[in-house]
Amino acid sequence: MKFEGEYTVGVKDIGLDNEVTNFAILSFLEEVASSHSSTVGYGVNDIEEKKKVWLLMDWKLQVFERPKYGDKLLLKTWGRPIEKHIFYTYRDFEVFLNGKLVAIATSRWVLFDLNTNKITKITPEILDLYKPEEQKVFEEKEISKVKEPENKELKLLYEVKRKDIDVNKHMHNLNYISLAYEALPDEIYENIELNNVRVMYKHQILLGDKVKCFYSKEEEKHIISIKSENEEVLHALIVLS
Repeated sequence: MKFEGEYTVGVKDIGLDNEVTNFAILSFLEEVASSHSSTVGYGVNDIEEKKKVWLLMDWKLQVFERPKYGDKLLLKTWGRPIEKHIFYTYRDFEVFLNGKLVAIATSRWVLFDLNTNKITKITPEILDLYKPEEQKVFEEKEISKVKEPENKELKLLYEVKRKDIDVNKHMHNLNYISLAYEALPDEIYENIELNNVRVMYKHQILLGDKVKCFYSKEEEKHIISIKSENEEVLHALIVLS
């Protein structure tokens, strides 16, 4: 079953030329996904009772046309059937402006059990609540992995603050995007809104953690690696192109 939500592009959502940012688009996607889960009993307000929470592992976003301030967007989202795996599932998205498809995205999620502090199986009973659809927005069924570049330049050392933390006591997944943009060269950050976003989350970041952001460029891809202060833990990889 496809779930729909309408969102208006506000002042906080725009950047260059008053156009919606990638951060804002991903925030809209997160909102519509959360709303969908709330309708089937696995939303934010159900965490205390169910002791289970959805954790995001991957994003893949492609923007065809960038809406502007004041535009009203229609978002559609749906879960996909689980095939061979039982520990993660995919959710796809479409973004429409005046009936025109302007962006697509897919994401990968795991279900985390707060009682055991471990990833748990996604049962057929849980998946059936979402009435999964076979449709996928990208040709490939699964999101390909991202490889950490060997040659990279340290751009930022950041200490995680209270404002960065979400309801799960981790750094909110969108704040990884913010860090990645801080690591971009000025000529990219100030002049270009990149239309392809790939985020691979590897390890949680907690309050007070210090992380390093490294930048590298491979062909037309801008790759940001977010690592622990001692550089032993890879927290996330973000690819912008």
